[in-house]
Amino acid sequence: MSDTKKRVYVFTSGRVDGDASLRNLLGGKGANLAEMRKIGVPVPSGFTITTDVSTEYEKLGKDKIIALLKPEVEEAIHLIEKDMGAKFGDPENPLLVSVRSGARVSMPGMMDTVLNLGLNDETVKGLARKTGNERFAWDSYRRFVQMFGDVVLGMKPESKEDIDPFEAIMDELKERKGYKSDTDMTTEDLKYLVSEFKKAIKKQTGKDFPDDPWEQLWEAILAVFRSWNNERAIKYRELNNIPHDWGTAVNVQAMVFGNMGDNSATGVAFTRDAATGEKIFNGEYLINAQGEDVVAGVRTPQQITLEGSRRWAKLQGIPEEERKEKYPSLEETMPEVYKQLYDIQERLEKHYRDMQDMEFTIQDGNLWLLQTRNGKRTGMAMVKIAMDMLDEGLITEEEALMRVDPEKLNELLHPVFDKKEVKKAKVLTQGLPASPGAATGKIVFFADEAEKLAAQGEDVILVRIETSPEDLAGMHAANGILTARGGMTSHAAVVARGMGKTCVAGAGELNIDYKKRTVKVGDTELKEGDWISLDGSTGEVFLGKIHATDAQMDEAFNKLMQLADKYARLYVRTNADTPHDAAVARKFGAKGIGLCRTEHMFFEDDKIIAMREMILAEDEEGRKKALAKLLPIQQKDFEGIFEAMQGFPVTVRLLDPPLHEFIPHDEEGQREMAEVMGVSLEKIKEKVEELSEFNPMLGHRGCRLGNTYPEITEMQTEAILEAAMQLKKRGIDARPEIMVPLVGIKKEMEMQKEIIQRTARKVFDKYGVEIDFKIGTMIEIPRAALTADEIAEPAEFFSFGTNDLTQMTFGFSRDDAGKFLKIYKEKGILKDDPFEKLDQEGVGQLVKTAVEKGKKTRPGISLGICGEHGGEPSSIDFFHRAGLHYVSCSPFRVPIARLAAAQAAIRNK
Repeated sequence: MSDTKKRVYVFTSGRVDGDASLRNLLGGKGANLAEMRKIGVPVPSGFTITTDVSTEYEKLGKDKIIALLKPEVEEAIHLIEKDMGAKFGDPENPLLVSVRSGARVSMPGMMDTVLNLGLNDETVKGLARKTGNERFAWDSYRRFVQMFGDVVLGMKPESKEDIDPFEAIMDELKERKGYKSDTDMTTEDLKYLVSEFKKAIKKQTGKDFPDDPWEQLWEAILAVFRSWNNERAIKYRELNNIPHDWGTAVNVQAMVFGNMGDNSATGVAFTRDAATGEKIFNGEYLINAQGEDVVAGVRTPQQITLEGSRRWAKLQGIPEEERKEKYPSLEETMPEVYKQLYDIQERLEKHYRDMQDMEFTIQDGNLWLLQTRNGKRTGMAMVKIAMDMLDEGLITEEEALMRVDPEKLNELLHPVFDKKEVKKAKVLTQGLPASPGAATGKIVFFADEAEKLAAQGEDVILVRIETSPEDLAGMHAANGILTARGGMTSHAAVVARGMGKTCVAGAGELNIDYKKRTVKVGDTELKEGDWISLDGSTGEVFLGKIHATDAQMDEAFNKLMQLADKYARLYVRTNADTPHDAAVARKFGAKGIGLCRTEHMFFEDDKIIAMREMILAEDEEGRKKALAKLLPIQQKDFEGIFEAMQGFPVTVRLLDPPLHEFIPHDEEGQREMAEVMGVSLEKIKEKVEELSEFNPMLGHRGCRLGNTYPEITEMQTEAILEAAMQLKKRGIDARPEIMVPLVGIKKEMEMQKEIIQRTARKVFDKYGVEIDFKIGTMIEIPRAALTADEIAEPAEFFSFGTNDLTQMTFGFSRDDAGKFLKIYKEKGILKDDPFEKLDQEGVGQLVKTAVEKGKKTRPGISLGICGEHGGEPSSIDFFHRAGLHYVSCSPFRVPIARLAAAQAAIRNK
């Protein structure tokens, strides 16, 4: 039976096989090329090999894949030849093509573009005759051999310290002839470079450069498939949760040339500002250049619009006369082409109903679109664009909510530089404001060192001449990124915006010496380890360390949050242990506290002493005496928290950790404790020995402590309810919920509830008035989930402690699992770290079971989650489906959870 599967989709003037709906099959790039061709945008003819073939390649290998593809690829090339009036491999009238990778989502790290494919020693002469421009033909050939060697034959250096053979040959030529840039090179120089590049390829690979255009094409196609599983691509997928089995498409397109002289150009444009979200058409271009030149940062790109050009010149301190002469905008140099480009960008944004990132080439005054895609943007821009497009009637409320990635809100919520300190700080230099935010750290020049130091808890700024996909892990680890070269569309800028990292790009005054590990600006020299601060919103680079202040939420953000609350069913509480944290969470829209950990209050100086007295006490009377000292201190803490959350519920968890956590385990600390407590060192050591456990987190803690030492539960209950009563006297509405931790047996819960109710009666009798409060438990032991119907009899609410529930369900130690979880993910045993994303198949089933059983016994039971998963979007989606009422997370994740809750409601309608 013959194989009739369609693997190649053509887009030419006579035939367009695909469209935007086939994104998963054709990749984002291929689907959009077909769609643009369909709606009449000028796109060079080409074809796309599907993502399915990438997956087949992994199973079948090179020869079988070529055999399967050959008939369709040959037919597609024939259609392109017909369209372009040129023939692939023809020495008189050669058709040249580009080869690009294209996954479903834009994904740095895969194979770079190969341009001018189809050139050899014969076709280059035909191209020269055809265009009447010998230098252009040989420049194209030189670029092709270099790109092919780098990305197809794998000659690109793995690290910045390795020598690039092609760059070394070019540098030697320029130095010998005294050239300042590539444009100084003559046709003879370019012929010499082609010859030398081919020799370098033979020397490094042991094979001749392939002269046959068909061999070149197949090699490039296979290189795209291989690049899907290179180290950089895998790393990017892991950082961005992109499935490894998606595969990549391959796009082959007829070449159009931006390097044919002063009437040709290449560029990148955005329909809105990718950093701020403002509705401003913007972008960069280069006259007489090819696509890679704009993003490579080798030449200073020029602005597309006149307004953008003037703003850029002002930032760089360039006078208007010099700007007009050296860096004119496209609007000034090619007004007709600019008008055509402006009209197309308006049309594409309306068609796709999203901000577009476009690549274009101008060949001899004719405009061609090479790509459009939904543009990467900062969190700030993401919110503003969604809200603006809603106001403009382009998208619906639900679409606006779904357009914002909850995790990207992180960028809006974190601090910005203190304005007073900024005024005093010395500005070292100014670059382009490539990705907003404030970052401070020690200078590091190499990505691997940035990763290493960040893992040790150091704040670092990665400083590079320019970045490349090899730097990805270091960029992710750094607080911010600073580059000497590159524009707003350089690798550093685009990747930093995608990651939400602060970035200042193209700070041309920086003189970076990797060998000496120094960076100079004029007379100022900084070494590795010196502190600098970056303002990604202004492009300023400051000397030294600048402190930050809380970010200010703008109108678009507030509007998004109101819209999220309109659609969400789950509401959001916060995990907060101090009045300050509670106030921050309220500002972010938290509707209560889902977890207040009382033990965190015990670690301050005055409290830890009383706590240790209680631990050292020989009997109940001694323990009560020490606890009496703790009671007013705890009460004061609770008053502050209840006041910050007035009118909203506050769930206070009774003491959870084992007592050994409150005493020092090193001799020096034990000696200090003995002196403060007025007892012998031996007594302290005896107590440490007595409290030590093989598995303390599975030992004497939580309700087990409260049932062994009821006086601890009594003191904490009294402190909670006394605080609420004091606030009631002041007219403040306090709504306490007392949570018993680590319950696994109904009787444990009943005993704790009896102690709490007895203490409550004592407090209420004292005041002659009562307040409403709830008593519930944390479901964090598998047995509690399985017997939730029994536990719901005494418990008025369940709050899922998914950290411990995950730990106990898997049998993983939260503190130690990190040593092997990375390997488990790499080997595919686990898709995600279950402590970061809820394991829905295992732990999730226990949550569902507990919800169903709890509701059966107590239909009105309140259900929430307070583990780390309470702020993670995919876990929130699960909790919505499981029927919980609220999620609780850290203060800075509250807006993320609010948006994720709205998206869960929309997704699961």
